[in-house]
Amino acid sequence: MYSFKNDYSEGAHPRILNALMETNFQQEDGYGEDSYSQKAIELLKGKIGRSDVDIHLLTGGTQTNLIAISAFLRPHEAAIAATSGHIATHETGSIEATGHKVVTIDAENGKLTASHVKAVINMHTDEHMVKPKLVYISNSTEIGSIYLKSELRELRDFCDAHNLILFMDGARLGSTLCAEENDLSLEDLPNLVDAFYIGGTKNGALLGEALVICRESLKEDFRFHMKQKGALLAKGRLLGIQFLELFKDNLFFDLALHANKMASLLRAAFEEESFTFLTHSPSNQIFPILPDTLIAELQKKYAFLVWERVDGDSSAVRFVTSWATKEEAVAEFIEDMKKLVK
Repeated sequence: MYSFKNDYSEGAHPRILNALMETNFQQEDGYGEDSYSQKAIELLKGKIGRSDVDIHLLTGGTQTNLIAISAFLRPHEAAIAATSGHIATHETGSIEATGHKVVTIDAENGKLTASHVKAVINMHTDEHMVKPKLVYISNSTEIGSIYLKSELRELRDFCDAHNLILFMDGARLGSTLCAEENDLSLEDLPNLVDAFYIGGTKNGALLGEALVICRESLKEDFRFHMKQKGALLAKGRLLGIQFLELFKDNLFFDLALHANKMASLLRAAFEEESFTFLTHSPSNQIFPILPDTLIAELQKKYAFLVWERVDGDSSAVRFVTSWATKEEAVAEFIEDMKKLVK
């Protein structure tokens, strides 16, 4: 059974494992004060092109979303997200558990626009309702779409005009930045969003996300929030070593390019068989719509998610490729799929 269920089924790139082994017996300070974490943070600041940002290394995406959003908001303030947004659908109400409501709105292809945000603000008119304050977006989104620079600029301008915080979930940022349609770079992001993170867990690391806080007013006491919510890792070196390895050369982007290439091969194969897709997705997640009979046959040998029912006899499924997806496995799947279609 070969899995296309997610991009974290495998462990970590061998270079990361080797780096962890080679540094294993070196003594280092804890809680992110180690030399590796400090070097990784300075390296990332150089890649981003901004020395004035704060960077914190955390273990996972849900943890990062939870701590960042709860730290950025006052008790009566709320986050705005697309209905498909990860904080609204797949994080067990973690944001609400901190006392902050997540206000959702349907968004085509999973992407918020200024008009979506305006509609939410217009519905929250006084102190008898929560006050929308933070706009949450994912790039790539939960359904594989990506934001172009012009789309982020539109959101940025609207948020500036209405004193809103723009926060970007970057769990799959590597795939986004390496997508053929993408026109964003790491250097663009601090000028477009108030905070974002660079996802390592889904792009070759054992675990880890690098949260980048760009807006000055959001930086104060962030390590206190991390400690209070159990995110200040005693062996913080484990995160620093991984990000140092990912970004000391082009490894982070090479791994994302591979994931996207594997997704492109699958996408092309489904298109050749005239299958349509639930969403337009240039990233490493694709959502073909397949007959239920074909899905059942494919599931005998391959693991993937059935995303949603489309009609009486077909469903949209999700295929996710990773930094470690084997090209021969993709080729074998395509061959098996084509045989079944015939």
